[in-house]
Amino acid sequence: MGAGPDPDRGAVSNHRRSRFDVRVVPHRRRSALRLRDWRMGTKLATVLVIPTVAFLVLAGVQTRGLVGQTTTLSDFAQQVGIGRQITEAVDRLQRERDRTAGELAALHESAGGAERDAAIAALKPLQTASDQALADLRGAAEPLADADAAWRVGYSEVLEAYDQVIYIRAAVPPAVLSSDTILSNYHRAIGALLALLAQPSPGDDQRALTDAVLRYVQLSRVKELSSRIRAELYAAARAGRYAADDQVALADLRTQQLTALGAFRVVATADQVRRYDQTSEDPGFVAATKLEETTLPGTAAEPAVLLAPAWWIVSERRQDLLHRLENEVLNDAVRRADAASSGQLRDTLLVVGGIGAVLLVAVLISLLIGRSIARSMRLLRSQALRIAQVELPDALDRLRAVDSPVTGIDVPPAVVRSLDEIGELAEAFVAVHRSAVSVAVEQALMRRNVNAMFVNLARRSQVLVERQLELLDDLEREESDPEQLENLFKLDHLAARMRRNDESLLVLAGTESTRRWTRPVGLAAVLLAASAEIEQYQRVRHDSSPDLHVVGHAVGDLVHLFAELLENATAFSRPDTIVRVTARAEGLGALVEIADQGLGMSPSGRAEANALLAEPPAADVAASERMGLFVVSHLGARHRIQIRLEGGEGGLVAQVRIPAELLAPAPAPQLDAPASPRMLTTPIGAAIRPATPAAVPVTGLPASRRPTGVPVAGAR
Repeated sequence: MGAGPDPDRGAVSNHRRSRFDVRVVPHRRRSALRLRDWRMGTKLATVLVIPTVAFLVLAGVQTRGLVGQTTTLSDFAQQVGIGRQITEAVDRLQRERDRTAGELAALHESAGGAERDAAIAALKPLQTASDQALADLRGAAEPLADADAAWRVGYSEVLEAYDQVIYIRAAVPPAVLSSDTILSNYHRAIGALLALLAQPSPGDDQRALTDAVLRYVQLSRVKELSSRIRAELYAAARAGRYAADDQVALADLRTQQLTALGAFRVVATADQVRRYDQTSEDPGFVAATKLEETTLPGTAAEPAVLLAPAWWIVSERRQDLLHRLENEVLNDAVRRADAASSGQLRDTLLVVGGIGAVLLVAVLISLLIGRSIARSMRLLRSQALRIAQVELPDALDRLRAVDSPVTGIDVPPAVVRSLDEIGELAEAFVAVHRSAVSVAVEQALMRRNVNAMFVNLARRSQVLVERQLELLDDLEREESDPEQLENLFKLDHLAARMRRNDESLLVLAGTESTRRWTRPVGLAAVLLAASAEIEQYQRVRHDSSPDLHVVGHAVGDLVHLFAELLENATAFSRPDTIVRVTARAEGLGALVEIADQGLGMSPSGRAEANALLAEPPAADVAASERMGLFVVSHLGARHRIQIRLEGGEGGLVAQVRIPAELLAPAPAPQLDAPASPRMLTTPIGAAIRPATPAAVPVTGLPASRRPTGVPVAGAR
């Protein structure tokens, strides 16, 4: 059956595509190495990530410096704070050392049991106080020693030196060791403590804090030298004489004391200098100084040997005053260190918080902008796909319906309302959509005009053909020559084909045929009438059930539909073969099969033809080239008739399923009903002449003439 769009038969395959055939398919594989292939989200993320990473690197460097400085100042503040425990331990060890120096001098002069017991009793509370001060220092310094390696080294030296002090204490009552040997251990322990006291360093750029440390370090040095002088003078007082080198040692200590005092005055604040001067004017301080001056070597008199109890009392008062001033200077340094550490911590937190806030704001703004762009892009993509897949095809479908008036089609506005490039692109899509709809409307108007022209021409041609057929009727009735009558029959048949061609134009133009019946007609008669309208009707063989009848309003279209299928079946099969037509009931409907022994169709061509039959295409140039299949498709869609081409033995089988609503019960017989002059030719083809009285068999038609009378018209 040759009307299908088979490539071998020059078929046309431009029938209407499915609405959702449009796909967003890339023309090549996406590559992650090509920047232009990146998704918009990836590009936006990259644009944001690069400056963000650069900002984080710079912020990290800045934050690291600030955190390092904050840590340094925090450690510095802790170390300065531990200075309280250090100065207290130094003060306790100085008292113990100075008293030990006097007790050793007395024991060396008289090592009796009473003197040893008195020395033990005098030193015991001082040793206990020293041990308690070192215990307090341990509790404060251990955590810092675990965290700071440099501090741990100095702290270890203190503990090691103090262990020697504890060990050497046992040698004091027996006086088995020299005073220098025993006192050197005290000097070493106090020196280690003073070195640990001077260890805090705030960094090179913290001059004020460095001076604050230097102040209490120098004052502690002044106090230590004053304590050493007290020890020397107290030892001489307990011994009742000076040793050979005592004056040299005292002179050296006084020189160092003056140097340390000068250094303190250089770095001390004006208020601290004033406080030192006030302290030095205290009566106890003045008394100790005056008493010490009597021990200075003069030109006339020998240095005086002081009374031990008196000297201890006044020197103790001076040491207490210096210790009090030392604590004031140290507390000032602690306040400064804590303030600097707190300020640095605050600044660091502000900077880190500022960096975090800036980063958070930047990320939020970036996310908002990115979401806005991504949302606009999604909306734009959705709009473009909706235009391509839904709105424009819907508009074209509405405009293709030639039986409906062409009206203006509203184009929805752009879904992206922004004024940026994306919004402009969305407006451009709307403009393209509007232009496409405008062009489609213009084409629809032109198509309606062309259809109207076709309808007018077809109807005029129909009128002329009908007049021609009436004239042929008259000539056939008056002609008695068989050969001439046969020629008239051929001319009558060609005129009937011309009328069917005009009806095909009306079908493609969306107009119904003018041939109508009011009473049901037998399906067998409809098939016979259809075969009567084709050129090679002699090759058609019928095998139809006489119990099937078709409703009157569908008779004309069914005759036209079957005539087109039979025309294709005979045209694309060998002239010496037959075309078999069978009709039988199937369920509530009927099945008509038209089988030929022709060229057949390829599977792909048959599938394409079935798609065309299932969905009628719009009339275009292809319809004029393969009018039969287009007309069959439109007629089938008009009456919801299913038409399908299947492969047969040596050809094709056209299956036509007639729905139940097109079938009707057999009409009651009409006796002596008047017949129209062109009972058959008008509704179904050329007239069936009563040239021979023989009835036409249902298995075929005569090979040399038109079929005889078949009452299929009924009332017009």
